Amino acid sequence: MKKSLASLLVATAALIATVPAPALAEGEHVASVTEYVEATVKPWLSDAAVIEAIKAQNATNANLSQGDIDALDNKWRAEIEGNDKPMIDGVLGSALSKFLKGKQEEAGGLVTEVFVMDAKGLNVGQSDVTSDYWQGDEAKFQKSFGAGPDAIYVDEAEKDESTQMLQAQASVTIKDPQSGEAIGAITVGVNLDSL
Repeated sequence: MKKSLASLLVATAALIATVPAPALAEGEHVASVTEYVEATVKPWLSDAAVIEAIKAQNATNANLSQGDIDALDNKWRAEIEGNDKPMIDGVLGSALSKFLKGKQEEAGGLVTEVFVMDAKGLNVGQSDVTSDYWQGDEAKFQKSFGAGPDAIYVDEAEKDESTQMLQAQASVTIKDPQSGEAIGAITVGVNLDSL
C-alpha cells in the first residue's frame, strides 16, 4: 500500500512538472495593459491618419462578400510564403502603416506590434506583417469592434517563442470622432516585461 501511494505521488509530481506555470496569474496583466492603452494608445486613435485610412477602406470594402474576404486572406497568406508581395507591400507602404511604425518606435520596445482593421476585420495598416489579412474571425476583432464603440479587449498573456518576451494583445474599437460610430479596431502587442 505504501509503495503504491509513493508511486502515485511520484507520478503526480512528474505530471505537475510537465504543466507550464503561467508567468502571471490569469488576468493579472489586464489592468496594467488597459491603463497603458487608455493613456497612450487611445489618444492617437482619433488622428486623421487613422480615421481617414479606415473610412477610405470601409468605403472600398463595403460590398465585399465572405468569399471575397476569404480570397483576399488567401492571397495575403500566399504572399507571405512567396517572393512577390504586392498586397503586403501596399499595406506596409501606406501612410497609416508608417504612422503605426512610428508609434511603435516611440514606445521604445513596449509595443511589439500594432495593426488597424476596418469594419470587416481586414488589415488597413500595420507596423509588421501579420500572418493573415482578415482578423474578423478572431477574438481581437470580435471582442473590440463587435462589442461597440468603447470596447477594450485584453487577451491572455503569452510568451513569444522567438523572443522569449511575455506579451499580451490589447484590442480597441476605433470610432469616428464626429459620429461616435464604430468604424474599425486596433490591436497593440504590449511587452509585459517592459510595462
